[in-house]
Amino acid sequence: MTIGTPKIALRNLHKRFGEKRVLTGVDMDVAAGESIVVIGGSGSGKSVLIKNIMGLLQPDEGSIRIDGEEVVGMGTSERERVMRKFGMLFQGAGLFDSLPVWENVAFGLIQAQGMARDEAKTIAHEKMAQVGLGEEIGVLSPAELSGGMKKRVGLARAIAMEPEIIFFDEPTTGLDPIMGDIINELIIDCVKELGATALTITHDMASARKIGDRIAMLFGGKIIWDGPVAEIERANNPYVEQFINGLAEGPIEAATA
Repeated sequence: MTIGTPKIALRNLHKRFGEKRVLTGVDMDVAAGESIVVIGGSGSGKSVLIKNIMGLLQPDEGSIRIDGEEVVGMGTSERERVMRKFGMLFQGAGLFDSLPVWENVAFGLIQAQGMARDEAKTIAHEKMAQVGLGEEIGVLSPAELSGGMKKRVGLARAIAMEPEIIFFDEPTTGLDPIMGDIINELIIDCVKELGATALTITHDMASARKIGDRIAMLFGGKIIWDGPVAEIERANNPYVEQFINGLAEGPIEAATA
């Protein structure tokens, strides 16, 4: 990677499912070490965007570069190499019910890296401590955890392999405002400690303002506004204004009615 090369670079990204066009030409750069938040309503394509970047979906058209390396059309082994740079906090935490908490956190270390279980367990406990969970939580099953604790475990798993890029899918969904703010703080601390690049998708504006350096709004399959968090209140964009203020009437209503 050369100096100035974006960590993630998207150009003219398109994705459709049958007749439904979800992404219609997304262009976006994310710099190394930057935290960008993509906002947009339900069904706007935020999750599809992340899945394309991670390689879980293949775009119909366009370019995705990670550290300057084109990944669209990349072979399986090469794609796996790139994916080792990624960590992910899923919307519902995405924990395996059949595994104890520590093994959920250590899953990638054991399965992807082939690390010995004892060593992986030690790292799992270290990552759990980073998100405020004691070793005693490690023996519990996910079913015994509250929503907030599941998010913490999911975050510990996301950082366990010390990824260069972390994706956060609606990290505060289902949490009360206080727990949501705690998770936001943990995300900021963990990303900073790793020196990682972060890409978050959310419709929670309190979360977006707190964890993002930049905010981009996805609407109609494209990024319609992109700028520093501090500038979103004066974006002078009626779609952005309606969304961030939660207004029932406006161009988004008209466009989707």
